[in-house]
Amino acid sequence: MPFIDSKIAGVVSEEKKELIKTRFGQAISLLHKPESYLMIGFSDQYDLFLGGKKLEKGAYVSVSLYGNAKQEDYEKMTQEITCILNEELEIPAKNIYVTYHGITDWGISGHLL
Repeated sequence: MPFIDSKIAGVVSEEKKELIKTRFGQAISLLHKPESYLMIGFSDQYDLFLGGKKLEKGAYVSVSLYGNAKQEDYEKMTQEITCILNEELEIPAKNIYVTYHGITDWGISGHLL
């Protein structure tokens, strides 16, 4: 039951959202989760500030998943998310923050897992 929520400084075209969605879908396997349950959200034109300065290119990515993954899997996923956003949107790695949230109580289809 993973959810990847991206807040991105700047405009992201529908074409780029589709490319990033596809690549995030492939990357979620690094956390041993299936793409078939992956939900992805994009908020572009999001005001992000780093060190008190507004970023023209930056991203905050929050990855929530049912349960937890291993530290080395989070490391691989962080590298992959950074690579994807750098390649697709030219966001510098230093301007990409990624957080992980293991969830113990998750509901879907009107039921708690």
